[in-house]
Amino acid sequence: MQHSGRGPKVSLRGASAKEVSRDALLEKVAQERASRLLVRKSAAAALLVQRFWRGRKVACEAAEREGAEWDAEFRANQQKSQSYSAHDLSRKVLRPFLFLLRHPSGLSADFPRAAKNASRIAPCFKLLLDSISATDLQSNYCSLAVGSVEEQSVWVYQAHKILELCSAVLANDGSAWTSSERQILPGLAMRVMVAMSDASMWKAFSQQENLVKANAGVLSLVEWLVQGRSGLYEAIRSYVFTNFPIPKTSTDHGHPPERDKFIVTASAMTMALRPMNVLSAALSDRKEVNQEVVKLRESSSCAADVFVAHILTIPFLIQRLPPSLVPALQHPSVLAPCLRSLGVPGSTQKFAASTLSHASKVEQELEYVPRSLWALANLVSLVSGSGIGTSKSKEIGGRFVKGLNLGDYVKALCCLLSDLSPWIETKQQQQRFKSRYTAEDSDDIDGDHLDIFLASPHSPSDDDDGDGDRRDFLQLLRDNLKPVYQSWHLQQLLEACKTPSFMNEDVFEIQDLQANALPTRKPLGLLEVAKLYSSFLAAFTAFKLSSGPCPILDVLALSQSLFPLLWDWLTSALNLPSSVGVSSRAALETSRNFGTPKDCSAAKTTGGKWAAALVLRMRTKGTGAEGSSTTEKGSSSNLEKVDPTRESEASEGAFQLWSFDSMRRGPAGIPADAVPVLTLFCDAYAHLLVVMDDEQFYERQFPFTLEQQRVIAAMLNTMVYNGLMAASKSQNAALMDAAIRCLRSLYERDCRRSFCDPALWLAPAASLDVPIANAARLHREVSASSAKMRDFFQASGLGGVLSTIPHVLPFEKRVHIFRDHVKQDKMAKRMGGEAVGPGPGTIEIAVRRDHIVEDGFAQLNGLGSKLKCCINVSFVNELGLSEAGLDYGGLFKEFLTNLAKAAFDPGYGLFVQTATEEGLLYPHSAAASLGHGLQMIEFLGQIIGKALYEGILLEYSFSPLFVSKLLGRSSFLDDLSSLDVELHRNLMYLKHYEDDARDLALDFTVTQELFGRHTVVELRPGGADIPVTNENKLAYVYAMADYKLNRQMRPVIQAFIKGLSDLIAPSWLGLFSAKEFNQLLSGGEHDFDVEDLRAHTRYTGGFTESSRTVKLFWEVVTGFEAHERCALLKFVTSCSRAPLLGFKHLQPAFTIHKVVCDAPVWAIIGGPDVERLPSASTCYNTLKLPTYKRLSTLREKLRYAILSNAGFELS
Repeated sequence: MQHSGRGPKVSLRGASAKEVSRDALLEKVAQERASRLLVRKSAAAALLVQRFWRGRKVACEAAEREGAEWDAEFRANQQKSQSYSAHDLSRKVLRPFLFLLRHPSGLSADFPRAAKNASRIAPCFKLLLDSISATDLQSNYCSLAVGSVEEQSVWVYQAHKILELCSAVLANDGSAWTSSERQILPGLAMRVMVAMSDASMWKAFSQQENLVKANAGVLSLVEWLVQGRSGLYEAIRSYVFTNFPIPKTSTDHGHPPERDKFIVTASAMTMALRPMNVLSAALSDRKEVNQEVVKLRESSSCAADVFVAHILTIPFLIQRLPPSLVPALQHPSVLAPCLRSLGVPGSTQKFAASTLSHASKVEQELEYVPRSLWALANLVSLVSGSGIGTSKSKEIGGRFVKGLNLGDYVKALCCLLSDLSPWIETKQQQQRFKSRYTAEDSDDIDGDHLDIFLASPHSPSDDDDGDGDRRDFLQLLRDNLKPVYQSWHLQQLLEACKTPSFMNEDVFEIQDLQANALPTRKPLGLLEVAKLYSSFLAAFTAFKLSSGPCPILDVLALSQSLFPLLWDWLTSALNLPSSVGVSSRAALETSRNFGTPKDCSAAKTTGGKWAAALVLRMRTKGTGAEGSSTTEKGSSSNLEKVDPTRESEASEGAFQLWSFDSMRRGPAGIPADAVPVLTLFCDAYAHLLVVMDDEQFYERQFPFTLEQQRVIAAMLNTMVYNGLMAASKSQNAALMDAAIRCLRSLYERDCRRSFCDPALWLAPAASLDVPIANAARLHREVSASSAKMRDFFQASGLGGVLSTIPHVLPFEKRVHIFRDHVKQDKMAKRMGGEAVGPGPGTIEIAVRRDHIVEDGFAQLNGLGSKLKCCINVSFVNELGLSEAGLDYGGLFKEFLTNLAKAAFDPGYGLFVQTATEEGLLYPHSAAASLGHGLQMIEFLGQIIGKALYEGILLEYSFSPLFVSKLLGRSSFLDDLSSLDVELHRNLMYLKHYEDDARDLALDFTVTQELFGRHTVVELRPGGADIPVTNENKLAYVYAMADYKLNRQMRPVIQAFIKGLSDLIAPSWLGLFSAKEFNQLLSGGEHDFDVEDLRAHTRYTGGFTESSRTVKLFWEVVTGFEAHERCALLKFVTSCSRAPLLGFKHLQPAFTIHKVVCDAPVWAIIGGPDVERLPSASTCYNTLKLPTYKRLSTLREKLRYAILSNAGFELS
């Protein structure tokens, strides 16, 4: 039955139709339950808070009553002059007293009763000191330490609390105390601490049994001190920071501290050292190994750990402390356990950072620097005694402190440097990252407190005081680490490597051996020393601790014994040959069977030809590997008789000879132990090569013979090439960087004066066959991506090779790569709408032949990179008339060559010639001081760039020194002889001076003369006050050479490079050495191969190779002098030099065009011959040759034409 009413629908369960769902009901119930729970928790929390505050209030009230009672009783006893027994002192005085000062915060200024608590300390400590000094056992408080078990327990508890209170007093800044309390309380606290931890000060103990128990109590107390709960070491660290600011210099210890402060400081350092001394004495008394000895050893290690973590890591600790306290830190009982603690890998993780609220802002910043750095600096300073006002004589002949175990010392420093390594790498990455951006972009980069070691602060400051403080800190850090870059430090470590027992009087080690608790340790070896100095090199470089070359490198380079030791070690570890000389090559030759065994004479002859071919291919013109003279031209015929197949086999054998199998995996194939040794070797030797003179390298052959130099070069060449070609990036970056620098130095020295076979440099890439276009593309990609970072060795593959060691590819292939760069650049310019060839948009200029430099400068200067466009030249003769002829390239070539010849002429004044026979060019040092001098130098750089860009050869060649600067390469000390022979001779005298260099009265200054005025220039900041000594004479030689070769010429060099870079990218020129640059620019020798020209000459107009006039022409050219042949080439092509890669690459090809002239047939034997002169079309490299009949006529007319130096009017 259907319901039809309109009333509300009622369910059978009694609810309305809009009932609440089950889920909603459960959620509502849960919310109500949570609300009730929150109410209950709130009520419980309120009760807890009330209970806490009520308890605190009751406690405070009880403390007030206890304090009042204690004060009243203490005053009453003082008035009665009543002495306390040990039990009464413990129960009636110390117990309530320690209750009142149960928290260290009770002394802070924020605590309400801090002043009252401070006023109770002095009388209580005085009473305690009187009790400890009492001779009556019943009255001596420390008698409880040898009493019953209960008494001992009470004494131990109270002693711990007393020492905690003493530490809190020492760490407190005293802001809540009166002036007298600030003066008295720290001293009293330290006296109490010293007295309680030294049983010899307990006067009442005379019986041996009591002394043994007393010493046991002290030992237990000392063990508790080093567990870290007393706060002693944190308090000492805070006290030193608060009361001893960092001095300005290493010898400036400020005013002597007041007597009270000195006593407090001495007592604090005594307490810092006491645990190690007490535990060391306890260990020395125990001969057998048992559980007690093991526990003592653990406590001893813990004591050393906590001392190192809190005291030895105080920045500039040695300079802060009074000098009379430093010797205590240098005692073997202190140094030995500290060195062991630091020598454990991972030990520096215990250096927990702390916040010093009372230190200055800069000192708080120093706290963010890894504590390993401060431990390193303090340790080096301690073991050598530096930083304590040492005299100059001691600096020269220093030594390590007596009893120092050098093995532990080196191991500890290596661990500290290893801990610093990630921080150093982060710092270097940030520096490289910042170098990619402008200063505005780098403002937001977090310096992470790294720039403390730089000239600019890491964060802005309100004034300049922060910058000055940081510079002072940097100088202090240098002073602390100074022993590392002194010669005595290195020499004594090397001596210890030879004699393991050298300076090995380690008291702690003797105790360990007596207890048989430590196995015999590995003696100091060369590997550990190499690791140490390699790590120091990285640190000094990262911290920028020196301006100029790293001083460690000076010490390494001066060492007479280091390089032979390192090389002998490497030769053995890397399985390198001792030499690869003539005997080795002969062995290789005889091992190959080139002739038939049946015919011995034929085999002998073939071997001789093969050897001759090998020698001829591997020798370059000039001085050979052994200083031999240039190969004569006549001997070149031997090459023609050698079978090409055998010649190829000979070259392959030479390449195999110089490619070492052990180096073919690159740095990845170097054993891990050998990496630091090889890195140090490369770093130090690269530095030595810069200042090594030719006499030392070639004549004395020290430190290596020329045979060894070849092995070193071949080893590095193979390793670096394979490292760059490896796809993996796991190679050691530091090793690669050092190896690349050393390899480059060796290669550049070989380019200057050869000592290696050319096959050595080409050997690693001998089998590499890559299309020129691909190689050029890879080179451009690497150059573009690495130009800002300057980390070319990080790029793998052929691109990295071309950017880093391009010499492994033949010169001809690199020239092709260079020309491909130019070709691609011209294509890009053409696509951009610029005119790079004849046609619309070219630059038109008109120049006078007798003012070619001035006119060229006036019309072309300021165009910059627009000089890449095509330039049309018209010449104006002496009458002011334009010469006939259109410029399709030939006139511009003539203009460029004549302008360069005039501007680079020494008579013009901008360039001078070297003192060598070649008379090569380099800029005049005074060019920058002339009017428009730098602008003219920049313009000449553009001219050279345009010549290279268009492939036009010029007349002059530049000094290798000047070219090295253009290429960004290093110079050698002997390059100075080409600039200043007398200065070079004097520097060589100083370098080899065996007596005391101080006798020469030199300092780090140089007098510069310019236009009659003399000015003194400092080679280093403050150089006038730095005398030249035997220690720094190598640095002086380097600085003087650097000034003459670099600093003095820098403005001129930079201007020339700026102009050159407008047309030629620096990375393009990086493909070549200085000698190769001159070849690229001027084409090498001032002559050419007539047969090569003849083989690539075209004939037009009716001429053929068999024409009579053509035959006469080649006969005349062959008979010409070298300068006449060059004049002929310039007459036809406007350039006197042959194309760099031969006439095959001359575009357009050299052409002889027939000019028909009437002449009687009998002109061959007599009568008038053709009167017309030869002419040329330099745009098309065409010689227009009349049909001469007689040889004499052709010679006369041709010589007149090429030597007249006339223009187009000639014909």
